[in-house]
Amino acid sequence: MALRRRLPALPFVAGVLALVLLAAVLAGCLGPSRNPVSVGFGAQPTLPEPERALIPTVHIAPAAAWLPGAAPRAAPGFRVTPFAQGLDHPRWLHVLPNGDVLVAETNAPPRPDDARGLKGWVMKRVMKRAGAAVPSADRITLLRDADGDGKAELKAEFLTGLHSPFGMALVGDQLYVANTDAVLRFPYATGSSRIDAAGVTVATLPAGSINHHWTKNLIATPPERAGAGRLYVTVGSNSNVAENGLENEVDRAAVLELDPATGVLRPFATGLRNPNGLAWNPADGRLWTVVNERDEIGNDLVPDYLTVVGDGDFYGWPWSYYGQHVDVRVTPARPDKVASAIPPDYALGAHTASLGLAFYTGALFPDRFQGAAIIGQHGSWNRKPRSGYAVIAVPFVAGRPAGPPEELLGGFVSADGKANGRPVGVAIDNRGALLVADDVGNTVWRVVPAPK
Repeated sequence: MALRRRLPALPFVAGVLALVLLAAVLAGCLGPSRNPVSVGFGAQPTLPEPERALIPTVHIAPAAAWLPGAAPRAAPGFRVTPFAQGLDHPRWLHVLPNGDVLVAETNAPPRPDDARGLKGWVMKRVMKRAGAAVPSADRITLLRDADGDGKAELKAEFLTGLHSPFGMALVGDQLYVANTDAVLRFPYATGSSRIDAAGVTVATLPAGSINHHWTKNLIATPPERAGAGRLYVTVGSNSNVAENGLENEVDRAAVLELDPATGVLRPFATGLRNPNGLAWNPADGRLWTVVNERDEIGNDLVPDYLTVVGDGDFYGWPWSYYGQHVDVRVTPARPDKVASAIPPDYALGAHTASLGLAFYTGALFPDRFQGAAIIGQHGSWNRKPRSGYAVIAVPFVAGRPAGPPEELLGGFVSADGKANGRPVGVAIDNRGALLVADDVGNTVWRVVPAPK
C-alpha cells in the first residue's frame, strides 16, 4: 500500500508528459511567416531559403461541425448550397454522363508503419484533431438530382466493401475505381443506382504497411484521343523526402499509365511528391495535375503546384524542388537527377494541400472562368499563419495559366480558428455548376452564379 501511495495517478503522469511534449514542440517550432501566402502563387513564386527546426511547425485548424444552416462563403456574384449532406468523409467526385454524381466516402486504411517515433505520435494526434482520423466508410455513394433543383433527392449506396477508394473513371460500360492498393473494374449500366457485381482487379498499386500517401486517383483518356481507354493513376510518395528509404518509393511519387486490357502499369511522369487531381485541358488536350510538395523546411516552402505532365517528365522529388532547388536532406545526392528536373507551371501556395482539379467547361459561370482550373485546397498543417482551406480558380488563356487566382469558396475556418469544413475534390456537373466535396463538413456543396 505504501508503494502504491507513492506512485502518481495515471492522469497526472499523462498530463505531465503532455506538458513536456508541448514545451518541446513550442521550443522547436519556427515562428510565423513574415510573407503573405500570395508570394507562393503564380508562374514565378518567391522561394526563400530553407529553414529547419527540431519539431516542424504544426498549426492546423481543429475540426468542428458546421452549425445548422451554416455554409462556406461564396465569392461575390455566386451562391453556395448543399447538394448532399449527412455523408461520411466525402473526398472525391465523379460526374457520370447521365448527370448522376458519384462520391467516394473514404479515409486512410490502417498504416502501422507510417509516422513512427515521437514526431509520428504528434502528427497522428494532430490529424485526429483535424478530423482526418475517422474510420473509412469504404464506399461510393450515388447522388441524383432528377428534378434539377440543385439538391440530390436520391442518396444510394452504389458500391460497398471497397478499400479506401478514391479515383473513379467510366470507360464505355466499365467503371474503374482506384482503391488504395488496386484498380478495380465493375460493369455499369446507365441509370443504375447500385452495383452488386464483384470487382475485377485490373492492376495492383503500391500500398503496404507504410502507405504514407494513400489516395490513388485515376482518369481515362478521352475517347476521341489516341490511346483512348488508357488510364492514368496518381501514386503519392511513401514519405516526406524519402526518409523511409528509396526502396519503398518504387512506382511512387508519380503518375502511372495503365493499359486496362493487359493490366500493365508504367511510369508516365515522375518526381511528383503527391499528385492528386488530374484533368485534361480543354484547350489543347494535355494532361494536368496538382501536386502536394514537401514539408518541414519553413512556412513558405515548398509551394504546391499545378503543372502539365508529359511522357517521361521528371519534377525533382525527392532530390530537388520547384525545378533544380536541391533538398540537402536527401542522401545520397543525385546531381544528375537534379539537372533533369522540370520546374512546374504554376505555384499554388506553400502547404495549401491542393487536391481537387477540374477545368471549367460549363456555361453557367461568367466568361472569365471559361477554361479556368478549379482547385480544392484542403488546408495547411505546416504553415503559420494557415494557408489553403479554400476553392480557387486559376485563369487560363490559350491553354496556359494567365494571372492570379480568384477565390470561389472560402470561410471554411471559423473566427475562432476551427475548421467547419475542408474542401477536397471538385467537379463540374452536367448543368455547369461546381460541386465541392467537404470531408470535414460531410457535405457536397454546389456553387452557381447568384440570381440577378
